[in-house]
Amino acid sequence: MATTNKNQNSDAWEYSSALDTTKVTIESKSKLFIGGKFVSPKSRSWFATINPATETKLSDVACAGKADVEAAVKAAKTALPKWSRLSGTERAKYLYRVARRIQERAREFAILETMDGGKPIKESRDVDIPLAAQHFFYYAGWADKLAYAFPGSTPAPVGVCAQIIPWNFPLLMAAWKLAPALACGNTCILKPAETTSLTALRLAEVFQEVGLPDGVVNIITGEGDTGRLLAQHNTVNKVAFTGSTEVGKLLMRGTAGTGKKLTLELGGKSANILFADAAMDQAVEGIVAGIYFNQGHVCCAGSRLFVEEPILEEVIYKLKQRLGSLRVGDPLDKNTDLGAINSKSQLKVVEGYIRSGVKEGAQLHQLTTKRLPSKGFWCNPCFFTDVQPSHTIAREEIFGPVLSVMTFRTPEEAISRANNSPYGLAAGVWTDKGAKIFEVAKKLDAGIVWCNTYNKFDASSPFGGFKESGFGREGGMQGLRAYVRLGGV
Repeated sequence: MATTNKNQNSDAWEYSSALDTTKVTIESKSKLFIGGKFVSPKSRSWFATINPATETKLSDVACAGKADVEAAVKAAKTALPKWSRLSGTERAKYLYRVARRIQERAREFAILETMDGGKPIKESRDVDIPLAAQHFFYYAGWADKLAYAFPGSTPAPVGVCAQIIPWNFPLLMAAWKLAPALACGNTCILKPAETTSLTALRLAEVFQEVGLPDGVVNIITGEGDTGRLLAQHNTVNKVAFTGSTEVGKLLMRGTAGTGKKLTLELGGKSANILFADAAMDQAVEGIVAGIYFNQGHVCCAGSRLFVEEPILEEVIYKLKQRLGSLRVGDPLDKNTDLGAINSKSQLKVVEGYIRSGVKEGAQLHQLTTKRLPSKGFWCNPCFFTDVQPSHTIAREEIFGPVLSVMTFRTPEEAISRANNSPYGLAAGVWTDKGAKIFEVAKKLDAGIVWCNTYNKFDASSPFGGFKESGFGREGGMQGLRAYVRLGGV
């Protein structure tokens, strides 16, 4: 890559743009996928999905109403007997074909994910799409081994599964939910987020290409009411939801006493604990990657950083230096570190939290000298110091590139402060002492704890939270449990 002028606000050189110019065709109208076919909504309702980096419309997306939800559930129920009786080996073949087609169309999926969601192309290309394929490969391997996953029991599919996913990892979240459900013999209705529906619908094309039987997977798009109608449907046997804690609580109330199985992966306010004996540069890079590289659009983003007091000044200095080198801009540019915020409404939320932090007395560190594009939804990454545990930015999930830096003196204080949250999704521990890592990690109220790294995922590793971060696990052998009934349970 050629270099041009040196940025006067940092020690980094500016890179020439490296835009991905591959053309991806997007239909002007994106229909529902029901019973193996793309169909117009019976509601006759559509809404626009836009590119958050340019504010241009990408497509009009179908908004499923009550009749559409009914049709999708009916298709899933009709397909269930034949699919559930299919041998695990045969189901595995379908999952394997899906994984291969995702790999073969990976470039297309990555560009579409970036255009629809605003995340940098290198995140979509190198993380999201490969992991989506990996999950289908992984659960293809489990499809004929369920008896080994649950020894002493005869696992049976749950039935018709409603799966509602968020906008931060659209294709990966779809894979997290669909792959284990299909491996266990269930049929599914997937409802993607209204702002990021395009890759889920493109995945429907893959299902057609591999010959997946009609009705085994149905994809309906829409807003909150669509998800509510789906979750409340009497024929649905299982609801899997990833999203906000508030909606998760509503789903718990709505499914209580119905006999439906429910798993929830909700919000987080995850803590990174940085000890003085850690490899500093490695730790700072991991912390930056854990909160900024995906615009903070991760429920497990390490948005609270607890620093051992003796190294606070050094950490702040290194964070400022690294912040100054981050490149915010066109998500389709391979050099971009931070893309656009997913939507105008989410940008307003993030900006509101930043104002709240300043108003409550925390000190804001934000690079404002870099010019942001005139169109789109953009937020320069920032972090706060002088943060108190009572501050709003230290307590509430922001879902944006905002980091709160606090201090501790002893490991016990670090653990206590990290656990002082209604959430319990993830955490990170940074130290060169192996014994300290395990001692601290086992005392943290978090479903997953990364040690000397952050935001690393693998299909064979379970993911999920405690407290208001939800319950149930996705990924790994544990991710199968939510999609089977054992001994009539």
